[in-house]
Amino acid sequence: MNSPEIAQIDNWKRKISNSQQLGGIETSVLDNGSGRGVRIAWINTGSGLRYKVVLDRGLDILDCFFNESSLAWISHSGHVSPQPFSNKGIDWLRTFGGGLLTTCGLSNAGPPNSDETGERGLHGNFSNIPAELISIKQPDLYRNDLSFEIVGKITETSTFGPSLELTRTISGELGSAAIRISDTVLNKGNTPAPHMVLYHINCGWPLIDDGTRIVWQGEIIPKASDENNTDFNKKYQFTRCAPPLKEHDGFGEDVAFINPSNGESDQVVCGYANDALQLGLKISFSKKQLPWLIHWQHWGENEYVTALEPATNPPIGQAEAKKNQTLIMLQPGEYKSYDLILEAITGKDVNDFK
Repeated sequence: MNSPEIAQIDNWKRKISNSQQLGGIETSVLDNGSGRGVRIAWINTGSGLRYKVVLDRGLDILDCFFNESSLAWISHSGHVSPQPFSNKGIDWLRTFGGGLLTTCGLSNAGPPNSDETGERGLHGNFSNIPAELISIKQPDLYRNDLSFEIVGKITETSTFGPSLELTRTISGELGSAAIRISDTVLNKGNTPAPHMVLYHINCGWPLIDDGTRIVWQGEIIPKASDENNTDFNKKYQFTRCAPPLKEHDGFGEDVAFINPSNGESDQVVCGYANDALQLGLKISFSKKQLPWLIHWQHWGENEYVTALEPATNPPIGQAEAKKNQTLIMLQPGEYKSYDLILEAITGKDVNDFK
């Protein structure tokens, strides 16, 4: 989707001195509150889409806006400095800021669990690890190059192993309301390493509202469609957003484990469509890379959030994945790659998104 001002890019000469007038990447450091000292990067796409990458939280994405509308959900905690040893039980929730993207892994996604190899907390360590910033590329209008990207490395390691390294590239183009995320996870150790990853894509009001359509194709596996889900989702089967529900206050939730359909291509497409606002979020990813889609709903009062979560496994934890023989074991030097696109859509594109 191209914005009107970028459509005139060929007419920029003698009118634009600096590409930041249209968009680009700006880094800074927070100086107040629980996130004091955290490095961030604001990215303005010049299309109405702008978002905040948190360098010190695994290059995940917190705030995200399209024009005046927020696409992301922000938790009560909001910005929290990374706490690398917040990895026992459900400590992860203490630092969970929500945001458009929180990455779970790299070796555990799901509940706390333990086995003969050790103990793991909820959703792993990744989002509490600062990134090593590798590079920032800005648009270059004088060379007719509208692309930008930020690249960093996140290392989840321990002496004597395992040792996993994720290289993340977040990129886009001026005039395009799309975020491209490309991750490569490498086993740098000398022994096989367990690996799980889940992309927690958290959306909130006003994109998410009573009646917002939830778009996906596939099959809900029986484990996730049991009688514990609310009557709302028994009726709508995870295809509509609910109003605030008292039964979701506290730890209440609905969850669907989905085997997504990818039609004749490898790409799975899912997302949200708010017909009243004529605003949506389209999420695309490779089923070969990420064969599962998790849909989480928490319609608590003042904690009104839902997430679509492409994943290597359902969030069952490393011990259970090992038990059912679905756990990925990366051999020394082996790597896995994951690619996602998050795109804001409007108008006719929202109407056609089904």
